[in-house]
Amino acid sequence: MAKRLAVIISSGLCMLLLAVNSYAHFGMVIPSDTMVMANENRIVKVIFSFSHPFEREGMDLDKPQECGVMFKGRKWSLLGQLSQTKVMGHKAWAVQYLVGRPGVYHFYMVPKPYWEPAEDKFIIHYTKAVVAGFGSEDGWDEPIGLRTEIVPLSRPFGIYGGNVFQGIVMFEGKPVPFAEVEVEYYNCDGKAIAPTDYMVTQVIKADKNGVFTYSAPAPGWWGFAALTTAPEKRKHKGQDKEIELGAVIWVLFSPWTAK
Repeated sequence: MAKRLAVIISSGLCMLLLAVNSYAHFGMVIPSDTMVMANENRIVKVIFSFSHPFEREGMDLDKPQECGVMFKGRKWSLLGQLSQTKVMGHKAWAVQYLVGRPGVYHFYMVPKPYWEPAEDKFIIHYTKAVVAGFGSEDGWDEPIGLRTEIVPLSRPFGIYGGNVFQGIVMFEGKPVPFAEVEVEYYNCDGKAIAPTDYMVTQVIKADKNGVFTYSAPAPGWWGFAALTTAPEKRKHKGQDKEIELGAVIWVLFSPWTAK
């Protein structure tokens, strides 16, 4: 009886620890610059990775199924230009891209399904970030045709920490009413500290039209991940498992400076 009780207590503690340490996953697309001006370096380095961004816990990202850039309504694959790198000590991918013309560049990736044993499901995060070139901004609010995506209602560049960001959660071309959106800060220097685990990942809900609103409390990179469950299943060891689909956009909020 005592042994049985010890097993039950041990199992309960393991489940509690798992719940405490189960932070949000985020696909990440982080460009070195979001606003390329004519007198600046026109080469943008874009890094594709997968992690818990606030806690700085990386995961290996296999070479994506799709990786590209959309410019003026046309897509170009970047798969052949990817080079392997590391982010948070784990496998990631990078590309050097020349911003050659005025306009808005949508960088995106579709990763291979990631099996998450702690959640007993697969995860696929359709992830993007937006870069503007030479003062042009037409097209920042356009969908780029991903299966699920966040279409920005606020311009996703040239905004300050403290500004409001709004977006529409879309799945297969239609808004997702009351979608859950997870929000995390990319704690790249490790200086941000969350007072409790509840503060690591912010959680908000979209309205009946799929629109959500969030005010970033500090400058830096913020990720928005709108989560839905795919209607289909995927096999894992002979069993059907759910697939979490994340529509992810990364937005850089700049610091306010004044004389």
